[in-house]
Amino acid sequence: MTERIQLAHGGGGSLMQELIRRELLPLYGEPAPVLHDAASLALPGGRLAFTADSYVVQPLEFPGGDIGRLAVTGTANDLAMAGARPAHLSVALILEEGLPLALLRRMVVSMRAAAGACGVNIVTGDTKVVERGKADRLFISTSGIGVIEAAEPIGPGAIRPGDALLVSGDLGRHGVAILAARHGLDLQPPVLSDCAPLWPQVAALLEAGLTPHCLRDLTRGGLASALAELAEASGLEFAVQEQRLPVLEPVARTCELLGFEPLHLANEGRFLAVLPAAQLERALAVLAALPHPTGAAWIGTVRPPAAGAGPRVLLATALGTERLLLPLSGELLPRIC
Repeated sequence: MTERIQLAHGGGGSLMQELIRRELLPLYGEPAPVLHDAASLALPGGRLAFTADSYVVQPLEFPGGDIGRLAVTGTANDLAMAGARPAHLSVALILEEGLPLALLRRMVVSMRAAAGACGVNIVTGDTKVVERGKADRLFISTSGIGVIEAAEPIGPGAIRPGDALLVSGDLGRHGVAILAARHGLDLQPPVLSDCAPLWPQVAALLEAGLTPHCLRDLTRGGLASALAELAEASGLEFAVQEQRLPVLEPVARTCELLGFEPLHLANEGRFLAVLPAAQLERALAVLAALPHPTGAAWIGTVRPPAAGAGPRVLLATALGTERLLLPLSGELLPRIC
């Protein structure tokens, strides 16, 4: 841990987790909470989920989305990961002097469209303007409230040995889309961000009577960071099958050329579900039957940690060997969301 903030502290990897544990947990008092995508609030008349997020993606517009769509969709998705139907959002804008109004208008249109797609109302907000050169044109901060519809708590504490690991679709597209837009890569065919609402998929699982133990959207740090965080929080071992991981050919090819690992790349419309093994086939069938299926796949199993090993993520390779799957310690692509 250094004495100054680095870009890598916002990358979703081990440095970010260390920053949260050492510096930010005191915000919450005692006992320290189990950190998840949204807080569950017990209030008269029902259970609510509450979340907050900020968006500094660069560039502001990219293949398959923009910062406005990303902010609304990403906040709604955090609520969905708590088993909550997204309901209301706040949106706060930090605008830089000199920002073209035409760009701001495009972002407003995009946020309204995203709110409609997510089924949420933008009900309050705030606007600040800073001097030229102080905000890189536009930053967005959001908060969201949703109504919890899951009958049982969804979170790392519910994960059990024997649970199945399921991803809702192909991995790494958002990271590659941002990379291409940022550096002017003419990928053929073009790779579009997977930015999309997750509540319809979660709702379908719940309506089918399934009981996911934990849900996690695969944003910064990608699948590798999500698996590592959940293994640590649950104290269990996650065994993942490399050949089962869904990665589109253009994404895999780009990663191979540039030396990237698709499992470290961000996604903005994919989630990891940890659920009882007996429910796996039904869950895959439910997700495949949706109007716009994204290719959900079983990728592995939760098991007790090996003697003396502690919680970890093991990746079974195509060669029949196993290796540790570790989150990034540095920053692969800063300002990805």
